[in-house]
Amino acid sequence: MKTLAAGLTVVLAALAGLAAFTPHQPARRSPPNILFILTDDLDAAALAYMPKVKSLLVDQWVSFSNYLVSVSLCCPSRVTTLRGQYSHNSGVRTNGGGNGGFELAYASGLEQSTIATWLQATGYRTALYGKYLNGYPATAPARYVPPGWTDWASAVAGNAYSEYNYTLNVNGRAVRYGADPSDYGTDVYAGMAAAFVRKAATAGKPFFVYLAVYAPHGPATPAPRHAAMFADARAPRSPSFDEVDVSDKPAFIRNRLRVGPRVQAAIDALYRKRLQSLQAVDDAVARLVDTLRASGQLENTLIVFASDNGFHLGQHRMPTGKQTAYDEDIRVPLIVRGPGVPAGRTVGHLAGNVDLAPTFAELGGAETPAFVDGRSLVALLKGALPPATPWRQAYLVEHWPQQRATADDSLREPSDADQAAPRPRRAQRGRAARALLRGGGARIAPDALPGFHALRTARYAYVEYVTGERELYDLAHDPFELNNLAATASQALLGALSGQLRELVACAAATCRMVETKRVDGAR
Repeated sequence: MKTLAAGLTVVLAALAGLAAFTPHQPARRSPPNILFILTDDLDAAALAYMPKVKSLLVDQWVSFSNYLVSVSLCCPSRVTTLRGQYSHNSGVRTNGGGNGGFELAYASGLEQSTIATWLQATGYRTALYGKYLNGYPATAPARYVPPGWTDWASAVAGNAYSEYNYTLNVNGRAVRYGADPSDYGTDVYAGMAAAFVRKAATAGKPFFVYLAVYAPHGPATPAPRHAAMFADARAPRSPSFDEVDVSDKPAFIRNRLRVGPRVQAAIDALYRKRLQSLQAVDDAVARLVDTLRASGQLENTLIVFASDNGFHLGQHRMPTGKQTAYDEDIRVPLIVRGPGVPAGRTVGHLAGNVDLAPTFAELGGAETPAFVDGRSLVALLKGALPPATPWRQAYLVEHWPQQRATADDSLREPSDADQAAPRPRRAQRGRAARALLRGGGARIAPDALPGFHALRTARYAYVEYVTGERELYDLAHDPFELNNLAATASQALLGALSGQLRELVACAAATCRMVETKRVDGAR
């Protein structure tokens, strides 16, 4: 009995010691804050000219080398980002004109369920500063604030793309900004984001901040402090710049003249302005990192830096624009820094803007609605995928022409130079150059780029146009998409890619993820 009693005494003492030790275990980490910085029309190459983004994000954290946008156009891309849906499912396919724009999102009730409403329901304080959906507020009340946002500031009048002389709806109140240096848009939105971070930190609530700057979208107005930078810079002359032989390209490319010296000079001038305008974004990133650090929030904040679409600058004979299926337009930066994210890592898995909303939802402990097409990237941020976990093998890219012009098209988004008539005469080249320098304004030809559906795999880019034309590029051997293989590739490969593309065009929710995991590009 004494032995048993002694044994019980030892066990009880051990349990007591364990109980006493438990409160000193590390506390469970609270849900992470999320700072999402979305640039407008940022091409991947321009990151090299953003030293603060490079040192604070790119060099030390995770970069996605195969991050794609499903529609390379502002409003469809932003709806996809907010809801995790391909555009053929959201219905928002363009920037306006009946098949897109804020009006369609508003009328369809899409804003009732977005990443903002999902996170807010779990206790997050949410904020959006800057560009929302093209056409906002259009058919909504003048001081309309979409559901899910604790704090809100987005332009409702003026031309916010110019960075000056615009009016913001600030939580239902109209606030006008003029032409003083202090009114420069990127700085204003970054200042609001920093103030919100400080307030949220004091309140002790997790926060989601969506900072949506207009840079480097045309007219790419730089802040005065950056206007003299990059005086000698010129747009990259990749092998596809002013492509010499386009005989294997679709008609919308074949019909274009070579990019002459005047247009090249205008491309370079716009490129310099784009780099200049990005310096304020670079400053904003550093400012927000400093704010997070000073408020004690940096170690528990996920910072995500991306773009709504890419941008071409002279590639394939197109002066400037973004709506094609070529790599310059659809492959954009995605950089992630935050708790548990390994440093200095490049992820090559196929990922896209359809994945952002489910990723943010998982991080914030929010329920992802059944309509979501994308998948969470959290597993790619934390470590290698388990061997048995299938990942996406194909990503869908789409484009539809806008059904009709709208009265405010030039304000909802300045037009790009390659939206001009597809076969400009020599006299029109001067007008194209002038259009580039003023950030668009060329005569719109909606049928210049046909509608298409495209498929991207780790190796191939495959495109089917409504004209019946096709493109196929082996990206492993032809990263600049110079040699169209559609006429010479095996029927087995073409049939497999076309079949998977048809399935993706018709997919919704879980079926999208299922179809994407099929690997069909092994044949040649």
